Amino acid sequence: MVGKVKLSFWQIFNMNVGFLGIQFSFGLQQTAINPIFSFLGANHEDLPLLNLAGPVTGLIVQPIIGAISDKTWSPRWGRRKPFFLIGALIGSLCLFAFPFSPTLWFAVGLLWILDVGNNMAMEPYRAFVGDKLPNTQLSFGYQMQSLFVGAGIVLANASIFLFQDWFGEVETASETVKSIPKWLYYSFFIGAVLSVSTILWSVLKTPEIPPSDEEMADINKHNALPFIDRIKTPFIEIVDSIKDMPKFMWKLSAVYLFQWYALFIYWQFIAPMFKESMGFNSSEALSQAAKMNTTYNLSTIVFALALVPLALKFGGKKVYVFSLFLTGIAMLSIPYIQDPLLVILPMILFGIGWAAMMGIPYSMVSKIVPQERRGVYMGILNMMIVIPMGIQTLTFGPIVKNLLDNSAVNAILLGGVFFIISGVLALRLKEPNSIEENENIPVSNIIDQ
Repeated sequence: MVGKVKLSFWQIFNMNVGFLGIQFSFGLQQTAINPIFSFLGANHEDLPLLNLAGPVTGLIVQPIIGAISDKTWSPRWGRRKPFFLIGALIGSLCLFAFPFSPTLWFAVGLLWILDVGNNMAMEPYRAFVGDKLPNTQLSFGYQMQSLFVGAGIVLANASIFLFQDWFGEVETASETVKSIPKWLYYSFFIGAVLSVSTILWSVLKTPEIPPSDEEMADINKHNALPFIDRIKTPFIEIVDSIKDMPKFMWKLSAVYLFQWYALFIYWQFIAPMFKESMGFNSSEALSQAAKMNTTYNLSTIVFALALVPLALKFGGKKVYVFSLFLTGIAMLSIPYIQDPLLVILPMILFGIGWAAMMGIPYSMVSKIVPQERRGVYMGILNMMIVIPMGIQTLTFGPIVKNLLDNSAVNAILLGGVFFIISGVLALRLKEPNSIEENENIPVSNIIDQ
């Protein structure tokens, strides 16, 4: 790849705007999808399995798209842009259709397609930031991405509780909602528009760096292969990259196992927890969950860029470990707070943790992977996210039913314990050196770090 130059604040800002739309969609998934499943007749123990789309599509789509984009170049469209544009269009169409779901299984099917689109957009976007920025700006670039993650989810959740307040009908605690409320439609329509418009902003404002002569020769060699061999190439790249994966990433996978298992518990059970702990009805619980998710993502916006100098001074690992402990403390305290306003306090801690989780690991990994495999390694990093989610969807239904007394409160508490465990495991991480800092060391030696 042609040499990278330092970018200005606004160039990095424009590059990451597309994450606003992607994360608005994810914000709706975190807060509104499971209540919609409940509105359409799903039980507590059904929710984990109904969310299987996320981990399965992430496991399959992201590494494959990453590997394909590594071998792609168009003078007109670039390397990563075609993939997150197509993903954004798929996501937009699904968001428009979602509120009209007539049955539970129709909604579940749409979630699968929506996740394919979101994952197609997400993975090359992560690699896109790494492609553009020199190592000295990677932390800033990924924390800016973290800021837009928070902003997108804030807007999604704020739209939910504001529309519920403005347009929702009065509902008693004893009433059971059996259809998707009309006020929830508007949030999905806004998400559909943002999904495409924000991606287009970044595409039009940020040119991609052309491949180097060596990379271009490799791309041309790949394109000259027979069709069947080109189909096989992404899978071969994934397998080879896993074999060569840095030890740092193997250790990070253990952290991610508990971290993302816990996060999936939170997203699935925070609204049911408020029904259980505060006696809310379904719409009130959804609105309260949206307020809490808005709070922690506002905290993410505030602290995302503030973590950059802290990571530079104390190291990314220490900031990351501290953030995991803060998130664990937050989840352990939420069920014991009865005041809807006071529960905002632990969500501020949760937001600091979320800011670190969505930025620091990506910047650490991006520094140590070779450029020609950046896309596939970002896909593999996402595999480390979706595999714990897949394990959670398959195992947590029986766990919450048989071991946790079918209690959403107990589910959230277990999530807090898992965050503490992930923090302990993160203490084992060794701050990686970058490939650029080891220019004279063979890549095979760097991979062993």
